[in-house]
Amino acid sequence: MDVLHGLGYGLGVTLQPANLLACFVGVFVGTLIGVLPGVGPTATMSLLLPITFTMSPTASIIMMAGIYYGAMYGGSTTSVLVNIPGEAASVVTCIDGHQMARQGRAGPALGISAIASFIAGTFSVVCIMLLAPPLTSVALRFGPPEIFGLLLLGFTMVTYLTAGSKLKAVAMALLGMLLGTIGLDPISASPRFTYGSVTLGDGLGLVPIIMGLFGISEVLLNIGAGVKQDVFETRIKGLLPSRDDWRRSSAPLARGTVLGFLLGILPGMGAIIPTFMSYALEKRLAREPDRFGKGAIEGVAGPEAANNAATGGSMIPLLTLGFAPNVAMAVLLGAFLIHGVQPGPLLIKEHPEIFWGVIASMYVGNAMLLVLNLPLIGLWVQVLRVPYGILFPLILLFCLIGVYSEHGNVWDIIVMLAFGAIGLLMKRFGFDPAPLVLAFVLGRMTEESIRQSLLMSGGSFAILLTRPIALAFIVAALLVALLPLLLPPVKRLLRTVPPDDTT
Repeated sequence: MDVLHGLGYGLGVTLQPANLLACFVGVFVGTLIGVLPGVGPTATMSLLLPITFTMSPTASIIMMAGIYYGAMYGGSTTSVLVNIPGEAASVVTCIDGHQMARQGRAGPALGISAIASFIAGTFSVVCIMLLAPPLTSVALRFGPPEIFGLLLLGFTMVTYLTAGSKLKAVAMALLGMLLGTIGLDPISASPRFTYGSVTLGDGLGLVPIIMGLFGISEVLLNIGAGVKQDVFETRIKGLLPSRDDWRRSSAPLARGTVLGFLLGILPGMGAIIPTFMSYALEKRLAREPDRFGKGAIEGVAGPEAANNAATGGSMIPLLTLGFAPNVAMAVLLGAFLIHGVQPGPLLIKEHPEIFWGVIASMYVGNAMLLVLNLPLIGLWVQVLRVPYGILFPLILLFCLIGVYSEHGNVWDIIVMLAFGAIGLLMKRFGFDPAPLVLAFVLGRMTEESIRQSLLMSGGSFAILLTRPIALAFIVAALLVALLPLLLPPVKRLLRTVPPDDTT
């Protein structure tokens, strides 16, 4: 009854005019950003973060969350029609979704994407509602040692589950930790790496770094690559999947939903890896695996369900532990902190209107997204035809205004442009910026938690091994770190073991 009472209270908060408008604006902007290639939810959330200063904490968090899960809906439209992922998590949808469009089945591809997104998003909200309150009681047992263990696990997940070179991912994580030490020492408040600069004394800003690495660099990269728009010309009809489509996609949709939610909870996962895992799982389980890559609707339903369920799963660590499991959640964490709200175990007790309001708004937002995506597909196709010569200058202008309006500091613009150039070089040389941003966000928290733990124990690291929860996290982090080294010898050993001939 407490959960139902909380949900009713949250619906009352969400249906207030200001909060309902914030929910609509969030999901609409998120869908639009998902449709536009090269513009992701992280940069958009960072761009709109200064706008939330004048809003109430509840409305601002509702809007920012709506942008995040709304972008997951919109990304499929670009993937199917243009074969360019509007959002990174929609890259797998390109494989079979665009092939369906080329076969004249763009309607069912877009329809199953929207329906799978709605079902998975609703499932994840139900799980958040049921799991988050009990987890807060467990989270109250988290002290500095437990927090350090969890953050250590997050770092290993970031580096070993990222795409591309693991060595490059480790290098980016270390650079992010180094950048996080700029500013005042969290314990003694002595300046570090500031070189007498007042701006650096307050540390590097999260918004300029994110907007530079993800927004400015993406614009520069696309301009340099000369991206050409080529919207597939087809009449979009028959959005509702046929009975055969449902038969083929219902099981992948269910598996993708559960898989995406469970993986989304894990730190460092994000929504990209669950989509790849869902696609690989469906191809392995399929009776006709050769259909994949040639327009298999189950290759659209599973990954689309996985990425939307993962967005909901990533909300659980943020709301219950105050821990950002991915880059977008780190921006949302920044929105909490800007309004003086600390997400974590006490959020339900201290700010029930925010906790239950955000959960209820996700129910309402998913319904809005289903209405927005199916009837307005024609509009999104027209948006895709906006020339990049007009779109990119507007993106740069919004980035400049957004960064400057946060603190009114011109040096924040310099920081953003510098990280835009750095991000461009990183992408050209195959360095993923996500580990850098996550390590930057989590680095200070990790340093603070380990130093507080040592203060509690009088300088003894044994405190990390004598607390069961902290020890469990550290062991899990070691297993994740050593797994790539242990698997090859085990596979070689199994190949050399002779078969048991009992005949």
